[in-house]
Amino acid sequence: MISVKGLTAKYGDRVVLHGLDFHVGKSELVGLLGPNGSGKTTLLLCLSKVVPLHAGEATVSGRELSAYSARELALVEATVPQRLEISFPFRCIEVVLMGRYPHQREFGSDSDEDLARAMEAMRLTDTLDLAQRRITEISGGEAQRVIIARALAQETELLLLDEATANLDVAHKMQMFDLFSEKNNHGATFLCAMHDLNLAALYCQRLIFLKNGRINVDGPTMETFTEENLSEIYETEVRIIPHPDTGVPQAMFVRGAERRAHGA
Repeated sequence: MISVKGLTAKYGDRVVLHGLDFHVGKSELVGLLGPNGSGKTTLLLCLSKVVPLHAGEATVSGRELSAYSARELALVEATVPQRLEISFPFRCIEVVLMGRYPHQREFGSDSDEDLARAMEAMRLTDTLDLAQRRITEISGGEAQRVIIARALAQETELLLLDEATANLDVAHKMQMFDLFSEKNNHGATFLCAMHDLNLAALYCQRLIFLKNGRINVDGPTMETFTEENLSEIYETEVRIIPHPDTGVPQAMFVRGAERRAHGA
């Protein structure tokens, strides 16, 4: 679904991604992890054609990324950005319907099918009650679920999520990842930039860890989510315990006082 070879990206003279090589297969749910400034958002922006590649190549669904027009790419991949500033007071249903634009004729109006798809996406994200509310008048977490609904209404095989659930309460965070997991079971592919390590371990089949713009670790969650890897990548002491219900590894962090006492 995604193939990246030697991908390098720069902001001005500063290199932020250094020759990345990886592949994401169809129907994978992959977590993209790493400290602040490691390059997660930039990588997703490259795959969305927002940030140009300085060197290397990327293919999406078997086609060179550079060959896609904006509309063509929107038929293949949908994105949920870390932050989306919408200052115009659109109704939430109008925001979700924006995800239908690649399926419409140029300057076409919303069809009954478009409305049905948008309403279904809002039902799945628990935002139907917000349909006629203004996007500027709801909470940040509610707005984020509306943006997720917009991406789902786009009906693509690939979804790129940049901290898509960071602003959500625990219940909605779990609800959204249950939804992503269900979509993944039906063939959708996800590349999710995340800071919530334990959520990533619970839901992602594979983890790619970035550090300083390079891939530090890439592999199945059960093999990569280790004390050694997490402690080295995040430069803090980590303990791993199995989830009591699933056995999936979960990270516990050690406070400074305990680290000092242990060191003593």
